[in-house]
Amino acid sequence: MKDFKGKVAVVTGGASGIGLAVAKALGAKGAKLVLADIEKSALDGAAAALNNAGIETIGVVTNVADRASVEALADATWKRFGACNIVMHNAGVAVFGATQDMTHNDWRWSIDVNLWGPVHGVEAFLPRMLKEGQDGHMVFTASFAGIVPNRALGPYNVTKAGVVALAESLHKDLRGTPIGASVLCPMRVKTNIDNSTRNRPEELGGPAAAHPYEDADSGNLQGRTLTADETAQLVLNGILANRLYLHTHKEARPFFEGRARKIAEAFDAAL
Repeated sequence: MKDFKGKVAVVTGGASGIGLAVAKALGAKGAKLVLADIEKSALDGAAAALNNAGIETIGVVTNVADRASVEALADATWKRFGACNIVMHNAGVAVFGATQDMTHNDWRWSIDVNLWGPVHGVEAFLPRMLKEGQDGHMVFTASFAGIVPNRALGPYNVTKAGVVALAESLHKDLRGTPIGASVLCPMRVKTNIDNSTRNRPEELGGPAAAHPYEDADSGNLQGRTLTADETAQLVLNGILANRLYLHTHKEARPFFEGRARKIAEAFDAAL
């Protein structure tokens, strides 16, 4: 993809944080936007602000954990704009606490949103995009926790590792097509992720099932706290370069190298 002018971009979790920042950045470059979010009031406000700024935008209330809801998002995208070029699978949630203390519903909610959400997005959008044959890109918001697991974030680590693998798989399988794939693996970015339980379904425990979050739970795998706007520019550059891994924090590198070294050294005991 050479530029964003006239392109149609869909962003899930698009009413705040990284999703909204990326949407704004894409709109400033001439893209038409479809914001998807489960929070209607925040979504309506974000879409209105973008339209007032001269960026053609629609908001579609979407529950990424529900495949039918994501299919409806795709339908709304093609109905309004007749195409789709970029999908950012960004909606995500986090449950804090020791892995051994996680309930079945903690796992269910995390997997439904963080992993099934992107899978539903691939199912709903990618076949249509491939059929149309236009330049396109899939961006997945994972986390550095998907590369180097952090303490007190078991379900988050597991699901984000799955998102990394999904993007890696697509990056290979889409070779020879006009569609690329990238995975964003940030350390700490200023977003609402710490308060994601506000949207937890009642049947999976509801907001009351929140585990208290403490900065100490992140250990030293947190890094600087970047702004969503800083992260958005990195995402746009990554799309244009069809760069698979999008890292936000330089200080994350030694932790990855340490993990890679342990994995490599373990081969010394292999048969």
